[in-house]
Amino acid sequence: MYIVTPKKHLGQHFLKDENIARKVVSSLQQNANVLEIGPGTGVLTKFLIQIPDINLLLVEIDRDSVAYLNTSYPELKGKIIENDFLKMKIETLFDGNFSVIGNFPYNISTQILFKILEHRDKVNEAVGMFQKEVAVRIASHPGTKDYGILSVLLQAFYNIEYLFTVNENVFVPPPKVKSAVIRIVRNDVETLGCDEKLFFAVVKTAFNQRRKMLRNALSSFTFNNNENVLLLMTKRAEQLNVQDFILLTQNVI
Repeated sequence: MYIVTPKKHLGQHFLKDENIARKVVSSLQQNANVLEIGPGTGVLTKFLIQIPDINLLLVEIDRDSVAYLNTSYPELKGKIIENDFLKMKIETLFDGNFSVIGNFPYNISTQILFKILEHRDKVNEAVGMFQKEVAVRIASHPGTKDYGILSVLLQAFYNIEYLFTVNENVFVPPPKVKSAVIRIVRNDVETLGCDEKLFFAVVKTAFNQRRKMLRNALSSFTFNNNENVLLLMTKRAEQLNVQDFILLTQNVI
């Protein structure tokens, strides 16, 4: 029997509470094709394999965890990929669209989200465990202090739901922070109606100096001086919604 010890350098905090694991898995709304990231000792996997007709793949970077999973879940033979999710080509894993689920390592959770965003035409849903601070930021709305770059970029293409908070004592080892589970579901936006790379650049630049009015924070860009743009320039980044940032991007000269 393999014993898996959580590895600090991989940011591993194994969830031990099966009730929470069941709750996380039941939060998936689209479960035909599912990719679990970082299954560890399989606390979510245990409930995922119970979903009728699920087409499940697991990606795990930790060799000890892969050995444990292969021993514990022989029915998943050929379904466990030993690899680094951030370096993988995920667009060819499934024939159609797929969902992502995981108790994500907190040290790479935002990178996981950016990769999902990059493959938004394939990833139609993600349910994940995050550091609570990150989860709040993702789900925050304009006008709040937590609203930021990740909020805008994800909310441009996904509907975000903050589902529930998770205490530290249900993990081994316990993290020093509270955790939270969120669900992101692909919205019906196919294109933003502006240059997407420029949109990302405008959003990031605006929030890099979030306390300044946009006419100062975005001084490196040149805009059309129409009435709508002039009004937005008197605001701060956290006051703008996705459509406002699209409008600004459309007016970059």
